[in-house]
Amino acid sequence: MANRLWVLVKGELNRLNKYNMTSVSVLVALIWGVILFFLDAELLNLLLPLVLMMDATMMAIMYVGSVMFFEKSESTISTMLVTPVSNSELLLSKLIANTFHNMFASALIIIVFVIFKDVQLNYLLIALAIFIATAFHTTAGIILAYFQKDFTGMLVNIMIFMFILAIPSFLFTFGVISGDAWEIVLLFNPVQAAQEIISGGFTGYEHGFKYYFSLGYLSIGGILGYIFYALPKFQDYAVKQSGV
Repeated sequence: MANRLWVLVKGELNRLNKYNMTSVSVLVALIWGVILFFLDAELLNLLLPLVLMMDATMMAIMYVGSVMFFEKSESTISTMLVTPVSNSELLLSKLIANTFHNMFASALIIIVFVIFKDVQLNYLLIALAIFIATAFHTTAGIILAYFQKDFTGMLVNIMIFMFILAIPSFLFTFGVISGDAWEIVLLFNPVQAAQEIISGGFTGYEHGFKYYFSLGYLSIGGILGYIFYALPKFQDYAVKQSGV
């Protein structure tokens, strides 16, 4: 199984490169790098966790959603159904490949600022945070892809999904909304949770209840979403796309 999974992961990574997702990741990292490079230290410390959060959430959903749509249009899944691999191996390979692909993009941003801006990070915590946030939102992207009929609709729904979840998080970060009630509500917002654990990788962050709750929420929520929805519904999605 391990050998088959490794082959599938390599295939998914090649597919991401084939559909120019790797190029898009590098381009996005360069754009953010240029923008953030010219900010002063105070604003940089505020925005860099937000940029990494957006990369681990919205971009993770968009990458996996796009690849699954292209697979649909090329009937790739119908081909895979007749190979000696299980649904769990097929789906897990997508999760692993998209997660590490997105971590590569985030690493490019981090490297720029460690070298040129002397940003202080706990590398273990930041890697763990990006891994967990990306894996959770990749699972969310897979589930979202199950309901999409066309590429335009998928992009619109991703934007709606991120607008509903990200805007409150941004408003809270910049102090536009505040209060204990908002803190409690946003604890259950996966985008805010991603920002919380990513911020935990920066020097000076105090690791309190919100950090550990967010870490557990994304970890357990991602596992439960994968086991109880993404995996059981994959067969229906694959059969539907193959026209069987």
